[in-house]
Amino acid sequence: MSDFPTPEALLERPFFFVGIGGSGMLPLAQILKARGARIAGSDRSRDQGRTPEKFAALEREGFMLHPQDGSGIVSPDQIVVASAAVEDSVPEIARASQLGCLRLTRAQLNSILFNTAGAGIAVAGTSGKSTVTGMLGWILHAAGRKPTIMNGAVMKNFATPDNTVASALAGGRALYVSEVDESDGSIALYRPAIGVLLNVSLDHMGMDELRALFAAYLARSRIAVINADDAEALALLPHADKAITFAIDEARAQIGVVPGSIADLPARQAALIVDRHDGSEHALRLPLPGRHNLANALAAIAGAAAAGVPVATAVRHLADYQGLARRFEIVGTSRSGITVIDDFAHNPDKCAATLRTLKAHPGRVLAFFQPHGYGPLRQMGAELAETFARELDAEDRVLLCDPVYFGGTVDRSEGSARIVSLIEAGGGNAEHVPERAAAGERLVALARPEDRIVVMGARDDSLGLFARDILSRLDPAG
Repeated sequence: MSDFPTPEALLERPFFFVGIGGSGMLPLAQILKARGARIAGSDRSRDQGRTPEKFAALEREGFMLHPQDGSGIVSPDQIVVASAAVEDSVPEIARASQLGCLRLTRAQLNSILFNTAGAGIAVAGTSGKSTVTGMLGWILHAAGRKPTIMNGAVMKNFATPDNTVASALAGGRALYVSEVDESDGSIALYRPAIGVLLNVSLDHMGMDELRALFAAYLARSRIAVINADDAEALALLPHADKAITFAIDEARAQIGVVPGSIADLPARQAALIVDRHDGSEHALRLPLPGRHNLANALAAIAGAAAAGVPVATAVRHLADYQGLARRFEIVGTSRSGITVIDDFAHNPDKCAATLRTLKAHPGRVLAFFQPHGYGPLRQMGAELAETFARELDAEDRVLLCDPVYFGGTVDRSEGSARIVSLIEAGGGNAEHVPERAAAGERLVALARPEDRIVVMGARDDSLGLFARDILSRLDPAG
């Protein structure tokens, strides 16, 4: 990290974000701008006319936006921030190379801010990172700790009419709360004061690689916060120097749930949380459904406890947690009683959690899934198919459109049709509708009263608009 500028030196230079509207880029741009940096950027989605409302909001907030044609790179003093996956042929990258601009990946920039904060609180794991980051950030904020929060999703608690894209909170410099990513190995850049580990399961790489990355992450954390209900996460406990454990079922966990106290409703839940450090019990009211969200709440409570916030305080503030955009977000219910839900689920564990939450309550499920890329579909397609076939019943239906593709070089030889055939082979009911618009029409045609339509997928902000369009067509004007 010594090869990179200090945060103070960074703020003196102009930044250019390639893909500034991305879920990992935008919050960093917001934090730096709030700290006084000059920020410009480009985004292929803006050039293609997708989610114009978001980019209009960014321009209103003072971000200078350019076409993704290299025209925004004008000085060697600019620091160019781009995903490690961005190809050298992208005009901004080619122009930056010509001028000799310093280039940072999103993870490199975030780790500089994280590691130079008074205390960095990291949230890691295959599933639930954004939700726990939002919960933990909200607890610390409501408790008066003034955290800076770097999230990959819009946090509804911090959204305002002037800041609709609130995926970051620029607080003080004493606490920096951030989700950290294992998919590209960049988790290795972070040195946490508190390192939360939610779960370890198949996503972007093999299990042996994941175990090694997360083991090293826990070893670097001054205090580790570990999910004792996840066997893979718990197996890594010996790598931690000091740890706090949390669990719904594991009775030895330090932060847990009183058996038999869980009340789960379609849109909210309650439980009695026990702090086994002192035996105290605290009534939790959580405005989110699903066992996975109860586990997420426990992770946030345990993470806050590691940061010195009493369990009673954390539990009290979670009653006011409003959730994240596109995380089991109930878009609405039609006059005929059909509910539309928008969700970020994109890997086997996330999809299983969403489907189990839906199947815990009456009603047929119509699940739409847009794969977030051809590469991930090859990596975990069989496991995704098995998840849909296992979690849904005979009356339920799965629709897959083709994977999201925004350009670039990628092998597109294996797509959604293979996953549909695997779901059917596993006993599920699935359809491949290549075009997303046609899939929406099919969902509207299939839906009947008391159904739940869930829109699932990642890396595409327009999925939220797609879900809202489905709801509007279920209740057409007039």
